[in-house]
Amino acid sequence: MWVKVWQSGSKWRRMNPGAVILKGKVELMFLGEFYHNLDEKGRLTVPAKYRELLVVDGAYITHGFDPNLMVLPMPFFEMIAHTIRKLSLTDPEARLLRRIFFSGASLLEVDKAGRILIPQNLRKFAGLENEVVITGVGDHFEIWSADQWRVQDEEIQKAQGDAQRFIAMGLSSEDI
Repeated sequence: MWVKVWQSGSKWRRMNPGAVILKGKVELMFLGEFYHNLDEKGRLTVPAKYRELLVVDGAYITHGFDPNLMVLPMPFFEMIAHTIRKLSLTDPEARLLRRIFFSGASLLEVDKAGRILIPQNLRKFAGLENEVVITGVGDHFEIWSADQWRVQDEEIQKAQGDAQRFIAMGLSSEDI
């Protein structure tokens, strides 16, 4: 039943891309960390939890801002793309951001086996060879090489012991 509700709301979500949609009592978000292997053709099995979020409205894959890839549901991709397109073409930083975001972007298709094909240029950019880590980051998910994820995970472990660095972000219970 909730899938039908989710599908019927796709037009509304496209018009309100920042909205939080609820599935029962659980928010439809990309959460967790998953280890998978690329097959010989560069296909990656998407965690079952993520698949329904990708097939409803579609998704794009593009360069991440770290040595990783980002997979963004269509409404989120369109929201970011709209914001980037409004930036001045005369600003060199804006042009660089456009190149980062759009040059590697590719529409994803999930096959019957729940796999996505990661284009060769993106696999090369992120250093994806065999074992990869898929990490949920709320409104999208990231794909990391296992080696690069270990480096990032060390940073996460350090950060968890230093909560002071996040105080200015306004995450106290009073601010939420």
